[in-house]
Amino acid sequence: MLDQGFPKQVKEDLLAVTRLIASKTNRDVAIDLPQEPLHYVHKGKVIQFPYRIYYTDIPDKAAAKLSPQQQMILHCIYSRSDNGFVRQKHLRCLLQMDYEEWAIPYIVKICDEYVVEILEMVYGFLKEQDTERIRCFCLENKEVFYRSYCRMISYWNEYYRHSTPDFQQYIGNKLFRECLGASANSQLN
Repeated sequence: MLDQGFPKQVKEDLLAVTRLIASKTNRDVAIDLPQEPLHYVHKGKVIQFPYRIYYTDIPDKAAAKLSPQQQMILHCIYSRSDNGFVRQKHLRCLLQMDYEEWAIPYIVKICDEYVVEILEMVYGFLKEQDTERIRCFCLENKEVFYRSYCRMISYWNEYYRHSTPDFQQYIGNKLFRECLGASANSQLN
């Protein structure tokens, strides 16, 4: 399923990366564990990738030997890791790169998750960038984006309402509104 999350023109680089990914998984989860994939559209083409992957992270030395495009692919894949620390590490690396448009779905998806430290990190990067490409992607995926926005709100309500009672100040809301293009009434600008 990983091949459906990247454009065809990076197929060889994707193969190089997938050969590097260990066959060992976290908690001995079966590699062929069936999952409902995430679905996005980018410029009219369907993009699908797993909600979570369970592969153990590869050593940084091995990742450093990859080309920049292969590293970008690797960081996208591991941004879906079941381990929050691994997701954060790879997303940080991805956000530090001059990432391609095909990496945007991986960045957007992680913005609706519950780990506030990841949301703070993403916001820290994106608030300083021109996010027009990301906003266009979110607009193209309006229905999925709206569900992500609602999901972010539900995580705030469940886990962060007591520490940040003013939703306008919650980092997830700031990320969605200032960087991804959500407006106060949960519609896209």
